[in-house]
Order: sequence, then structure tokens, then C-alpha cells
Amino acid sequence: MEVMADTIDMIIERYELGRWATNVYLVRCKTTGKSFLVDAPANIYTLVKRMAGEVPEWLLLTHTHLDHIEGLKALKARVNIPVAVHREDESNLPVAADRYLEDGDILRIGALQVTVIHTPGHTPGSVCFQLGEYLIAGDTIFPGGPGKTWSKEDFQRIIQSITGKIFILPDKTQIFPGHGSPAILKREKEEFAIFSSRPHAPDLYGDVSWLTS
Repeated sequence: MEVMADTIDMIIERYELGRWATNVYLVRCKTTGKSFLVDAPANIYTLVKRMAGEVPEWLLLTHTHLDHIEGLKALKARVNIPVAVHREDESNLPVAADRYLEDGDILRIGALQVTVIHTPGHTPGSVCFQLGEYLIAGDTIFPGGPGKTWSKEDFQRIIQSITGKIFILPDKTQIFPGHGSPAILKREKEEFAIFSSRPHAPDLYGDVSWLTS
């Protein structure tokens, strides 16, 4: 476990779970004690069990690739936690969704306000969750580049999502991705400027790096 943010309002903890070392974020409102989880890789129930009987208000899914939902069915079998996902990623779910997320939705969990940002590209229904100066980004953006894509059309979509919806946030925004370490938005914008200044093949997609692709 690593504490990613500890403010007057909330605490954000990161746990690496499952065979793909997927980041799970546990966000707790300090005012009310209410909490929510982001993503459900394997062994997610082990984390919930350690929460001393507390059941988070929501399980929010950034997208529904297996590494982010592998533990979902087992978790739902043991804990009555509602699940929220974007409708365009619903088909991969092993359980029924309790809420569909839409771009611009505002979720109020305790005294916290969570803004949903739809960022298609990695998957059609990929979303990010903004809490003030923090962005839980799933696999949309990582330090040094976008999430993986499987076609040139998807690559263009993820670039549009990043430039049109993420790069408009304040430069100090801290990005908490679905795997690995956090990033600072200002640096990602600077590296993207280098990327966009160079020519690229029109069919570029896959694992792309701002500085080496």
C-alpha cells in the first residue's frame, strides 16, 4: 500500500493487485468516513476484507479489460458493493452494472465530488475520475505516453481524449494511472509537444511513447 494523497478532505491509497500489478485506488472522505474503490483486479476481496467490515459506497471501473475486473465477480459474491461503468464497456462485465457513467457526471461520495471524464481510445468506454487536482486515469495515460491501442482509429481517439479532456486540466494535476507510478500533467504536456512536433506514420498505434515513438 502507498498513500498517494493525504489532504484535509481525503486520503487516496494505492494497492498493486493481481498478476498484471494493476493499481487499485481506495479513496476515503475524511469528513464522513465514506469511501470508494477504483477497479477490481484479482485479490480485490482481500483488500476489502482488511477494511474491518467497511464496505465502500461504490466500485468505479475505469474500463473492463480483464486485468481491471478479474476480481469483480468474486467481490460481488461476498460484498454488496454497487458497480459503476460506462455503458460502452458493459459487455465485458461478469456482473450487472448498478449505474452507467457518462461524461461530465458528478458523483458525491461523502463530502467528496468525483467528476467522470469519458476518454475513449484504450477501450470505447474508458473513463477517468477527477478529484480536485488528482486524476485517476485507468489506462488512458501513463508517464511518458498514452495507453495501448489496437488500431490507428483508436490511437486517434485516445489522443483526442488526452488533448481535449485531460490536457485542459491544471498543469499541477497528478495523474494516477492503472499501472505503475504517477505522473504530473505539466510534464506530460511538455513531452507530448515534442511528440507532436515530429512526423509519424499515419497508421501509428500500439505502445506509443511521447519521446521515442
